[in-house]
Amino acid sequence: MAKEKIVLGSQAVYDARTLGKPRMLILGLQHMFAMFGATVLVPIIVSGSYGLPLSVQTTLFFAGLGTLLFHVCTRLKVPAFLGSSFAFLGGFLAVSKLDTGMYADMTGAEKLPYATGGIVAAGLLYLVVALLFKVVGAEKVMRFFPPIVTGPMIILIGLSLAGTAVTNASACWPLALLAIAVIVVANIWGKGMMKIIPILLGVVIPYVVALALGMVDLSAAGQDSVVGLPPFQVAKFDITAILVMAPIAIAAMMEHIGDMSAISATCGTNFIANPGLHRTLLGDGVATALAGLFGGPANTTYGENTGVLALSRVYDPRVVRLAALYAVILSFSPKFATIINSIPTAIIGGVSFILYGMISAVGVRNIVEHHVDLTQSRNLIVAAVMFVCGLGFTDGITFTVGGATITLTALAIAALAGVILNAILPNREETTLEEREVQEILRNEESQES
Repeated sequence: MAKEKIVLGSQAVYDARTLGKPRMLILGLQHMFAMFGATVLVPIIVSGSYGLPLSVQTTLFFAGLGTLLFHVCTRLKVPAFLGSSFAFLGGFLAVSKLDTGMYADMTGAEKLPYATGGIVAAGLLYLVVALLFKVVGAEKVMRFFPPIVTGPMIILIGLSLAGTAVTNASACWPLALLAIAVIVVANIWGKGMMKIIPILLGVVIPYVVALALGMVDLSAAGQDSVVGLPPFQVAKFDITAILVMAPIAIAAMMEHIGDMSAISATCGTNFIANPGLHRTLLGDGVATALAGLFGGPANTTYGENTGVLALSRVYDPRVVRLAALYAVILSFSPKFATIINSIPTAIIGGVSFILYGMISAVGVRNIVEHHVDLTQSRNLIVAAVMFVCGLGFTDGITFTVGGATITLTALAIAALAGVILNAILPNREETTLEEREVQEILRNEESQES
């Protein structure tokens, strides 16, 4: 029972039930707010920019349901939230541009089921890899993902999102700075409950201020009904769309491993070993395949919620499951979804400043705690190449295989580069500068004695 540390403040909380039901409900609400902006952004982009009418309600429904399924697959141990994946945006764009053969005269609405059919195939690929991890063993597989690879990967996950935080915050810097200030004050000087819900306060207080200043547009909410079913649609399958979507799963799985490393480092628990990477991949794959089957986007573990874990220090998966239930409930309310979506982007940007930075900070902590020797040239090279790949390939790498266009994201490129370099570079121990100085002193003493 050593994990049941139940102290508010600086120590971790592993059993949120001891905080009482009201506090648990509020903590779940905080996780829901953290994931909401990014989760609904995927259907907004796919619908508005690519012409494929991906539904916000459907996305929310499968984010919540997918998270619950993930927790079942991982024996209710991993405090992760699954939101819509940005890695598959390139696949949606590619499907929207298909204009040959059967796709020649299709509208965006007609192409969408084929795109989600490709997502089903991507989810099934997760299951194949999860089986491979189970058969081979996580220890053998994780030899290819030591801290010198996972540490920079975690750092890059946070830094890759930094541009989005700045862009959103720049919409109104006073609101963004207010959100940042509220989070900092609540987390550093807050007492009791205030200290463990800084993100929620960082959203609510600036939102109330924005409402008072007339900066929130709620006109669209008046036109929506309070209750309404998400517009589900059954996926369709075509080899062209599958070849576009399915390979993206490989890149997404690399990010999944990085996310699991980040959550493990944040919570101080090795979830890669227990319940096992094969179970987390299984949960991600089941959630993704089910979402695609009924018209939703692919799911992935969310760094935003890892940031909430790091700030609140409440690591109980029950709290995340509450957020999942909220998402499912909200998916049946077009009006509430519109109200939540009315949160000014500047507030989201201010909150993201802290959350995304916390993810990168966890990556730095991962490197330090595992005593990664950065005096070794091979370690420096691995980290250096990963950083340049992750930050330099802003548009990823696009190539064609069998007539299908495939895009590897910058994070996927960085992960592949790190794994390959770590595998091929010799791991010879090198003497540090201090060791060389000591050796030089000893040699001088020996020469003087002789």
